[in-house]
Amino acid sequence: MILAVDTSLGSAVAIVDGDGARLSDASSPDPLGHAEVIGDLLVRAVHDAGPGRIDHVVAGMGPGPFTGLRIGIATARTFALGRGVDVIPVPSHFAPALTELERDAVAGRFAIVTDARRREVAITVFEGLDADGIPTVVADTVLVPRVDAETHLDGIRSIETTVLDAAALAGVGLRAARAGRTLAGQEPLYLRQPDVTLPGAPKKVGS
Repeated sequence: MILAVDTSLGSAVAIVDGDGARLSDASSPDPLGHAEVIGDLLVRAVHDAGPGRIDHVVAGMGPGPFTGLRIGIATARTFALGRGVDVIPVPSHFAPALTELERDAVAGRFAIVTDARRREVAITVFEGLDADGIPTVVADTVLVPRVDAETHLDGIRSIETTVLDAAALAGVGLRAARAGRTLAGQEPLYLRQPDVTLPGAPKKVGS
């Protein structure tokens, strides 16, 4: 069993079995209330999945806002630490990319686009599945003004994603684990640094 947690958009938790079949999922579309709901979503997903050992935890690494991503990743890491299992970091855009490729059989290059707030979007370009069944990235994630997105993509099909399917994220993590691959580092892919920063040293007052 694989548990996946993602807070790059709303909050999403899911558990899949060893074949990638969905056992449970729980989510909230609220892009701001991650801390308030993530615990209840986790409890619900684990309860609904029924008995069984969770062998891995997949953490959605973004792109996403600073605070939201930190909550989801911390939840995934804490759960994994308590169960004594490994965390598999997966870029969040891989989940909708896998869904588009397997459910809708998208052909050619396409872009997963998510709202980055402040009139900006995050864009990752994919094309097909590789030999391990993992979406192939052909252009890394970038942050661009929404009004410039069409120009940036230059004719590439755009698929805007507003809700992330944690079961699809778990499926990507399962395939990566079986192939012995690492899809992301331990650092989240923040869209931008937090607005709140530590104050600097106080200025000296001249005598």
